[in-house]
Amino acid sequence: MRIVFVDNLMIRRYGQLKLSPGRALTNGAVRNNWRVCEFSDRDTARFESPFYIRPLGRLIANRKLVETCDRFKPDLVLIGNCDIIGNQALRDIRKLLPRVKMAHFNVDPLWQETTKNQIRERQETCDAIFVTTGGAVLRQFCTGSNVVAYMPNPADEALEDQNNALKSDFVHDLIFCGVGQPTDSRFPLVARLHEALRGQVRFDSFGMHGHAAAWGTAYESVLASSKMALNLNRFEGWSLYSSDRIAHLMGNGLLTFLSSEGGFERFFSEKEAVYFRDVEDLAKKVIAFHKDDALRRSVAAAGRSSYFRLFSGARILKFIAETTLGLPLSEPYEWANEVYR
Repeated sequence: MRIVFVDNLMIRRYGQLKLSPGRALTNGAVRNNWRVCEFSDRDTARFESPFYIRPLGRLIANRKLVETCDRFKPDLVLIGNCDIIGNQALRDIRKLLPRVKMAHFNVDPLWQETTKNQIRERQETCDAIFVTTGGAVLRQFCTGSNVVAYMPNPADEALEDQNNALKSDFVHDLIFCGVGQPTDSRFPLVARLHEALRGQVRFDSFGMHGHAAAWGTAYESVLASSKMALNLNRFEGWSLYSSDRIAHLMGNGLLTFLSSEGGFERFFSEKEAVYFRDVEDLAKKVIAFHKDDALRRSVAAAGRSSYFRLFSGARILKFIAETTLGLPLSEPYEWANEVYR
């Protein structure tokens, strides 16, 4: 398998990287023994732009992607959230490589119009679209000639490289990391939880209620020094949706608290993650696991193991490739019924 992978690879950050689903997928290509050629659209546009004139950089980046595919001859072109790359470039690639297949993956929430617009932009040019939200809501992106499917957030052991289930010394008992707005449903929940846990649990939230967000290596440091964590979306109730935060938390062995509205019981039992209904239920369970460290370790370890088994970048990329190329599925993926045509 030969893949051209188009995404923001963050070269210009010079080491101040974000954990990203894209990197987990490219690592997965290597783990699958597949040949992968990475193309960083934003970096190419910046580096190729004369005098940093952004419109010229966009034009050149599109041309360079076409040249890359012409030279590399991929079986699959996999495109992330790459607004710099226009559909005309994809059409040009098809003219040069009529047998190539193209797929777009999008990890942003569907309650955002920008996300839906990004997906619609790729409907006519991509053979397949993969979204980190499940359910019949995906049917709106079917054209009759494409396939639309759910994809879980991938993890990779070279990225999620901690195992906090084995640790006993922590700076934070419980964390939440995520920039919040007062209109988010999680905004008042976090505030009420701080009050409920005050004096009992060292709960630190980053990016909300006046507390600075943690990014890059600072975020990784927070993850490495935390016992438990909240996986809260801006709005709950969207089938199987989570930001890639869930991979960072469960993949690093933090005991992870999930809303019961997301449907993740389909993948993880109560022996692998902790589900809560409301803030009172959440506070009660946080305190219970804080006091019972053996139970905390057991559930966190099982959750970490299951996350890598189910949602490794290698496995999810294999599902993406098989679905896009129209191949028989090589194994019974737990989300295989979330494919729409």
